Amino acid sequence: MTATTVDAVPRRGIWGWMLFDWAAQPFFTVVTTFIFGPYFVSRMAGDSTLGLAAWGWGVGAAGLAIAILSPVLGSIADQTGRKKPWIMFFAAIKITCLTMLWYAAPGSSLVEVLFFFCLATIAAEFSIVFNDSMMPRLFSKEETGRVSNIAWGLGYLGGMIALIFVVTLLAALPETGRTIVGLPPLFGLDQAQGEDARATGPLAALWYFVFILPMLFFTPDGARGMPLGPAIRTGLSELRSTLTEVRRRFGLVRFLVARMIYQDGVNALLALGGAFAAKMFGWTVTEFGIYGIILNVIAIFGCFAASRLDTAFGSKWVVIVSLILLTLATIGIVSTGPGFTLFGLIDLSTADSGGMFGTAAEKAYIAYGLLIGIAFGPVQASSRSYLARSVTPEEAGRYFGIYALAGRATSFAAPFMVATVAAVTGSEPAGMAMILLFLVVGLLILLRTPYPADRPVR
Repeated sequence: MTATTVDAVPRRGIWGWMLFDWAAQPFFTVVTTFIFGPYFVSRMAGDSTLGLAAWGWGVGAAGLAIAILSPVLGSIADQTGRKKPWIMFFAAIKITCLTMLWYAAPGSSLVEVLFFFCLATIAAEFSIVFNDSMMPRLFSKEETGRVSNIAWGLGYLGGMIALIFVVTLLAALPETGRTIVGLPPLFGLDQAQGEDARATGPLAALWYFVFILPMLFFTPDGARGMPLGPAIRTGLSELRSTLTEVRRRFGLVRFLVARMIYQDGVNALLALGGAFAAKMFGWTVTEFGIYGIILNVIAIFGCFAASRLDTAFGSKWVVIVSLILLTLATIGIVSTGPGFTLFGLIDLSTADSGGMFGTAAEKAYIAYGLLIGIAFGPVQASSRSYLARSVTPEEAGRYFGIYALAGRATSFAAPFMVATVAAVTGSEPAGMAMILLFLVVGLLILLRTPYPADRPVR
């Protein structure tokens, strides 16, 4: 890609593209990780062990659908040329399903709620495939890592603002019936009926609708290509050719396999970490919100620092360091319990101060969470810039579809393994420990992967 191509993109178009992450992130922050997910496990399901297992199986089922369909849709989108119509289509599905989460009252059907959550997750991920595949047309390879990390940082800033809104204006403390700032919950939300957590679905839907508009209006799209019917036939043919071709591009194969494994661990850690804390500590919505805000503040700084480090040292270096930090954080989390951390090597006080995060174990959990906050943005932002530096604009759609496949092909494995081991052993830490397998194996493969990935393998 030449500098002329990049200069032709107006600044508002670049900002519109970056605001996609700002629009998309609150779903993952307030729904999947910090508010609705823990509510589903600890309060809606009744039995928290069953709730954790059901949530893990739901996340895994969504991942399986994403893995199967993403490469197909990416190849078809390459033939239609334009990406934004696809984003609009899946945005409509995501917004509708998120709105339906309002009806997830305690005692509701777990199957129905998981159906809408899974469909929203699938639609969200498909939109990300098409948004990410626009990168090689918008930015030079030298700019890709910087812009990708800044956009991811903006996403975490958006997620943090949404969390602050929930904690200060929607979520009541059980003791007082008021929010952490002393106000009654907006709209008279009833904490006993989980309405503070259930409201995160419509909130994320409205946020997404509003802030996706700059990208739709201002970011240049690809030229119009084939009509849909011929595009489907040609896209499927191209996908078969690409799958044959990619086997000969050994560096790309190694990168995609590494990402397939480590991203599975990252996804499981993000999706189940909040639910794990819900079971261990019984945190309220307010405490989860504060925890999420802390992690998002750290994540913003992590992404902005990574935007410079990616330019200076490359995307591969950033991903490796991030995976090491995530591995250390996971070890810390699963080794912490009442009165101890690091599997008992360090004793902790069991006294409870009575306030938020009142025990030493909770404070240790938050400390390990800071490592996650530093790393989970850069590991994803620099992974997508790793691929963007390794493919051409003409093949970006299908390769980012395969990239999504690599991020989801086994994405059911880690949540299913966590959920199943937790259910069989009755030990949530034993289940969460399975995440380490994915992080470590993915890291070891990545260490032997060329950078950029289209370089010959030595």
